[in-house]
Amino acid sequence: MEAEKHVPFLIKRVFFIYNLPVGAVRGGHAHKELHQFLVCINGSLSVDATDGEAQAHYSLDRPSLGLYIPPMVWSTELDFVPGSVCLAMASDHYNEDDYLRNFDAYLAYKREQGK
Repeated sequence: MEAEKHVPFLIKRVFFIYNLPVGAVRGGHAHKELHQFLVCINGSLSVDATDGEAQAHYSLDRPSLGLYIPPMVWSTELDFVPGSVCLAMASDHYNEDDYLRNFDAYLAYKREQGK
C-alpha cells in the first residue's frame, strides 16, 4: 500500500488490533478530523458504520481488502474470529480531543457543525 495513493491520506500513526477475546467489540466512536484505513491482515472482522443517517456493514476477511473511514463516521469493529489481526492506519497522531465516544454527543456535534 502507498499513502495518498491506495490509502487516501498521509499515514502518521499505525497500530494493530489483535489478541481479542471472543465477543470483543472495538471502536464505538467517531473522529472529528482523523481519517482511518483498516485492513484485516489475518482472520476476519466486521465493521458497522453510520454517518448518523445511513448505516452500512462491512466484512474484512482478506488482506487485499481495506476500509476507509473518513472523519465524522461512527464505526464499531466486531465479530473478530480467533487469531484476527487488524492493521489500522491513521492520518494523525493520537489525540483524545478528536474522539466522540458517546453516540448522542456525536449526533449533536454533527448538527452543530452542519456535517
